[in-house]
Amino acid sequence: QVQLVQSGGGLVQPGDSLRLSCTFSGRALRDYHMGWFRQAPGKEREFVGTFTRSGSGGRQYYGDSVKGRFTISRDNAKNTAYLQMNSLQAEDTAVYYCATSQTALSGIRDASNYIHWGQGTQVTVSS
Repeated sequence: QVQLVQSGGGLVQPGDSLRLSCTFSGRALRDYHMGWFRQAPGKEREFVGTFTRSGSGGRQYYGDSVKGRFTISRDNAKNTAYLQMNSLQAEDTAVYYCATSQTALSGIRDASNYIHWGQGTQVTVSS
């Protein structure tokens, strides 16, 4: 059974850091891009970033709103990926999702190109 299980999240104050984890089971993570998306109430799902599989360069791509603050890493041996979020702001409040894809690089920012999804985890940034 293919499954993505997320952990982490919670309530933090502006300026704090938080790390989310996403563990993939049933398939080898090394064969997939690992992406992160988020969705705030009343808004569309937003691309946070992707760490592509090694066969596609093994590079990281980020959305403009998180670039320089968020970092995606992956440990293929553990079949786990991470989203490190620094300098969190109120605007980062959302449900965060991890997802896997095998799409061409031109499609990595489109959520419809992702196959497997985590259950989502709430991140709330508030003083």
